[in-house]
Amino acid sequence: MSIPQAGGGPIEHHEQLAEYLADGCKPPEDWRIGTEHEKFGYCRDTHLPLSYDGPRSIKAMLEGLQARFGWQPVLEAGNIIGLEKNGANVSLEPGGQLELSGAPLETIHQTCDEVNEHLREVKEVADGIGAGFIGLGAAPEWTHEQMSMMPKGRYALMTGYMDRVGTHGKQMMYRTCTVQVNLDFGSEADMVQKLRVALALQPVATALFANSPFFEGKPNGHKSWRSRIWRDLDPDRTGMLPFVFEDGMGFERYADYALDVPMYFVYRDGEYLDARGQSFRDFLKGELPALPGEMPTLSDWADHLTTIFPEARIKKFIEMRGADGGPWRRLCALPALWVGLTYDQTALDAAWDLAKDWDAETREEWRVAASVSALDAEVGGRKMRDLASEVIDIARGGLKARARPGLGGMVQDERHFLHALEDSVENGAVPADELLARYHGEWNGDLSRIYEEYSY
Repeated sequence: MSIPQAGGGPIEHHEQLAEYLADGCKPPEDWRIGTEHEKFGYCRDTHLPLSYDGPRSIKAMLEGLQARFGWQPVLEAGNIIGLEKNGANVSLEPGGQLELSGAPLETIHQTCDEVNEHLREVKEVADGIGAGFIGLGAAPEWTHEQMSMMPKGRYALMTGYMDRVGTHGKQMMYRTCTVQVNLDFGSEADMVQKLRVALALQPVATALFANSPFFEGKPNGHKSWRSRIWRDLDPDRTGMLPFVFEDGMGFERYADYALDVPMYFVYRDGEYLDARGQSFRDFLKGELPALPGEMPTLSDWADHLTTIFPEARIKKFIEMRGADGGPWRRLCALPALWVGLTYDQTALDAAWDLAKDWDAETREEWRVAASVSALDAEVGGRKMRDLASEVIDIARGGLKARARPGLGGMVQDERHFLHALEDSVENGAVPADELLARYHGEWNGDLSRIYEEYSY
């Protein structure tokens, strides 16, 4: 979840909405990679989730990272709710999930170094307070009542709204974790092609990274329960965005879509004002009930864009949002997959060739099947395992073409970051399959074993 945005001054004409998105266009030499990942914190002795306050808590984690590693605090209403350093930030999801939003970096080598350094810092602080952190797509045992709400104003508003619009919204907020990558585009046409590839092939990422087969202490019938949750969260702001694949797609069309997504809030003077269900179109006319007579700013528009949750979305960059949180190798593999597919034109064209003939129903079928069966999914006689193999081959070619060396030139490119995904395709098993095999085998149904064996 995002912190308040700094988008700019007053909106004086409608065209500024699309122009805000278009301002993200960059030449290829300026394209960067921003990786975000979330993880669950828990008390090592009880396996209960960390609360916000207390000696073993999220607050203690943030203060420990600040004191030991030079992070600067981010405050809201006097509470520490995040950290900033060197273009990266650490923030809190509603239930205390700790998120690293990485700095925009040039290579996957740098991204993986950043992830490893962050996890090392987190473990050092957590060990000192008797806490642990684990990478999973959904909390394996905890109930909603066991989760603490973090002291961020937008979360209080969102929590009260979720039951009005869907059945799984609070599960998403408090008991899921993801890993995502944020990537750049060079032009409107480039954005459209990348967004189409991102949406169409997002189910492949869901399958490869599926890592949430348990919920409330037992198997849930899905290999990615996190993905299942998103299907019944809020139809106004989630999904596969069929309009993206229609003629006329561009920044203006996406802005029109975003205008029709109901608002959550307006941020003013350090407070979140309740605008749940209200219309940004009314805001543009000075008729927003939450702020009658006031006109929006580009910062308000930037905030609103953070409240839209499709499988891939655009702001001034594209966010790939389909993967479960997981083990450290996959935290590096996700940006490698999408960079390989989208930062080389030959690879991007090949990726689009895979999906360009699918209709909206086929794309949705892949989305559903991936959440249930991961690599065992099949749609229209085509197997997900075969599709994933083709996707990885294309990404491998894209990374080879990028030819970004690492380790002082000892590694010639970034292809090795795909090895975890290649292993999954070869043996047909994703993290969820491994967890289920252990649960039904050596764990003998004792899910508490997951903490000791799978924590960072």
